[in-house]
Amino acid sequence: MPKVLIPFLFFTFLFFHAQIIGQSSIGGGLKNNLGEPFEGAHISLEPGNFTTISDKEGRFEIINLDPGEYVLVISYLGAKSHSVNVDLKERDVFLDIILKDDVLALQSVVVTGTFEPRNILTSGTAITSLGPIELSQIFPRGTADLLQALPGTYTDPSAGEVFTKTYSRGISASAEDDMGWYYISLQEDGLPVSLVQHSYYGPDIFHRIDLYTERVEALRGGSASITALNAPGGIYNFISKGPSDILYGEFRLQGGLQGDNNPLFRIDGTIGGPLEKNWFFNVGGHYRLDQGARNTDFTYSKGGQIRFNVLKKHQKGFVKFYGKLLDDFTNRYTGVAATHWNKPSAAFGQDFNNTALLMPAFSANVPDGRRLPQGATNHFDPSQGVHAQDKAFGLDIFQNLGEDWTVRFNLKYSHKNANWQTAISNAFVSLNDPLAYFITGAQFPIGEVVFKDAALGTELARLDNSGILTGEPFQYLGTRTLPYDAIMGTASWLKQNRSDEWMNQLTIRKSSEKHDLTFGLGAGLSNTSLFTQGSFGFVTYEPNPRMLRVTLENPGQPVIALSDSNGLSNYGGLFFDNARADVTQVAFFANDRWKLNDRLHLDIGWRYETIDHKGSKDRAAPFLRDGGYDGDPTTEYDNGILMPTGERDDFDFMYNYLSYSTALNYGVNDQTSFFTRFSSGNKAPELNYYFNNFSGVPINRKGEVQKIKQVELGSKYHSDRFSAMTTVFWSQLKNVGITDFQFDAEQGSVFYAPVQFNDSRTFGIEWESAYKPLSYLTFNFNATLQHAKATKWTVYESAGSLGTEDDTIQDYSGNTLAFNPNVMFNLGIDYSKDKWSGIFKWQFMGSREGNIANAFQLPPYSIFNAGCGFKFSQNLSVNLVVTNLFNSEGLANFFGPNSFGASANDATVDFIQSNPDASFVVVPVLPRGTLLSMNYKF
Repeated sequence: MPKVLIPFLFFTFLFFHAQIIGQSSIGGGLKNNLGEPFEGAHISLEPGNFTTISDKEGRFEIINLDPGEYVLVISYLGAKSHSVNVDLKERDVFLDIILKDDVLALQSVVVTGTFEPRNILTSGTAITSLGPIELSQIFPRGTADLLQALPGTYTDPSAGEVFTKTYSRGISASAEDDMGWYYISLQEDGLPVSLVQHSYYGPDIFHRIDLYTERVEALRGGSASITALNAPGGIYNFISKGPSDILYGEFRLQGGLQGDNNPLFRIDGTIGGPLEKNWFFNVGGHYRLDQGARNTDFTYSKGGQIRFNVLKKHQKGFVKFYGKLLDDFTNRYTGVAATHWNKPSAAFGQDFNNTALLMPAFSANVPDGRRLPQGATNHFDPSQGVHAQDKAFGLDIFQNLGEDWTVRFNLKYSHKNANWQTAISNAFVSLNDPLAYFITGAQFPIGEVVFKDAALGTELARLDNSGILTGEPFQYLGTRTLPYDAIMGTASWLKQNRSDEWMNQLTIRKSSEKHDLTFGLGAGLSNTSLFTQGSFGFVTYEPNPRMLRVTLENPGQPVIALSDSNGLSNYGGLFFDNARADVTQVAFFANDRWKLNDRLHLDIGWRYETIDHKGSKDRAAPFLRDGGYDGDPTTEYDNGILMPTGERDDFDFMYNYLSYSTALNYGVNDQTSFFTRFSSGNKAPELNYYFNNFSGVPINRKGEVQKIKQVELGSKYHSDRFSAMTTVFWSQLKNVGITDFQFDAEQGSVFYAPVQFNDSRTFGIEWESAYKPLSYLTFNFNATLQHAKATKWTVYESAGSLGTEDDTIQDYSGNTLAFNPNVMFNLGIDYSKDKWSGIFKWQFMGSREGNIANAFQLPPYSIFNAGCGFKFSQNLSVNLVVTNLFNSEGLANFFGPNSFGASANDATVDFIQSNPDASFVVVPVLPRGTLLSMNYKF
């Protein structure tokens, strides 16, 4: 070796040796109160923005650290946060740490409804967190079903995974069945799932829960007015897995039975960890095949999603790229017939637990009213339900600018499609009712009518309806009859919805000794369109409906087809909506958390929001030609197809408003705090205002901005064994636009009644608590007591026709607000010791008014859930969950009298007194489901 290299190698060795010596590590072992390893805890180290999670042995390690002083923070939802100062002088530091229980997660840091991360105890809001343990105990029936466990939150998941309804604290008046998330921002990682809503197009269509979700943060009212786009009622934020310095993964295989032993199969998975130095990844998702909770002749739900994120850390922040690919089919349940107004029971051979009353599967091609000259058609198959597709990609950047300044920018683009192919309505239509024949669009469908099974071709019944126009009953010809002498009043419901959306939030934060100031910009752009087409369907009225092929076979005359071979009639004549819109939302916000002294903080914030709705809606009229669309006079089912006239009604309206919220939070000590908050929020109209109203007339006025005022007074307390949060609230809504779905029997068309603007008020109290008398046993209880009043409320009665000469307006001011229970509570027991675990939960829903007339009450009901688990090892476990253990037949919703086009408000006191034996339509809760899960972690 040349002598000249010896000094070089010597100094090189000293240099690298010094580097090795200079690089140290901090590690440790985590245990819970029982002395068991604590897996999955989040460990962060500052300065330097280092993070990791504990492994299955409870161990963690952060390496390649320079000597110096650090702050190590350990957090886990359900455990008290642990902070320790570490003076790193030696090569390595190892810490043994025991994490104490935080049974209500009041010390957990939340990021929802606040402009900076803050623990729940000092947040000045009523917010609840659900962590991995709570998420693992659910039966996977959708987003709304999970949220039933939260205080102050009313959910109606009786329709299934989608078409659900969620609201809080009586802020509910516009949360109709087809727009059930009207006041709520459903979010993923801090940005809305969808910017716009309209009929049959809500955020729950594009949201699924699986192992990729780490926790849920639920904010009711309050600061949502200033922290969310156009969503003063609350924020429900589903937060994804974060970065980890170790490779981890979890897979879950599930199989079970629902209702009448209908199978469900599902697989979930997630995996994450480091890619290389300061690079991290997470990917997860699920696939499911579900025959549904009620009986149908098709697969009720199938498909899944994949979500991912890739994060690059640097010394002063991070850059994260994330995305979601959702592609699945699901459906929604409609109502079931009942009788006995005071004590509802299922009617017409139906069953509250198992009857779906949906069209069976078939394949049809219906002329597309938008493109009749081109011969275009729309495929329709009720087994498809709603085909939901969402392709979303985003970029999240956080940067520490120094001098206590930080900036964060979150940007997301998504392309969404929701293609509905299902049935709407399932009402009883007597064969004595002329509607049963004239709804076909035929000119004179009187005489000998033949009903055949559309799938088998066999004749089911033949009748003579010649006397129905003079009030005489129909007469069967022969011995064959239709069930209950009726057909189902139903229609094919084809909706094609599309949206392209950009949304972002820029937040700049400056912290100092006395102030924590945040200001920024939130914005969203949505280009959306919809097309709706409806055709009448001839269907038997029975628990397992069959499609009917119907003909008019008068002697000596040509056979007239009143339906096509699949049973569809009045092609495209019941509904036609073709519209498009551009929605621009921009919001400027600012908030200051002012430290008045060591225990008292003042939060004061405002938000100025501007929303622009610009779009158009086609006018439509029936296609008129001798012989109908196909030119054949013997086919009467294609004589009234609605098509564009060429005229469009444009709209271009802007809404501007200022919202504000202020709160005081007083920390008595490290265990107890009190807060009070006043919020003044606004809710701009959603697109249904233009799409559902102004039928064939100019859109000459913009909608009203709803005014929402809320007052809260709350307390929070936690100790090692007991924690509780109590909130007294008062909510007021003004300028609530209400319209009802109506049917004109003479014209055979569907329309919405003129909008009415109403007010409501709700006051109540929320209670959330957890008690852990033993290290392995926890009792949970949350409850809501409230009273919701319609302070000003009118309903437009159209008397069953488009004509206005006999219309009236009914005044129900002072009545109880519909669908808001006075009492809701959840009581649960959790057991976990050694290798065994178990849960038992009781959900109680109090009685609710079924309509604003307060003429019908939905009775109270209870649902019990139970489960148990066994852990074979740290890696492998098995769990059994049973939902609705005792198969409760509780009623979640009410659709009014059992007639085509009826609404809940048609069931007035006078109607019920005059029709004590009439049937009506209710929506029961979902029946029992049993699910066995096998989990593997590494």
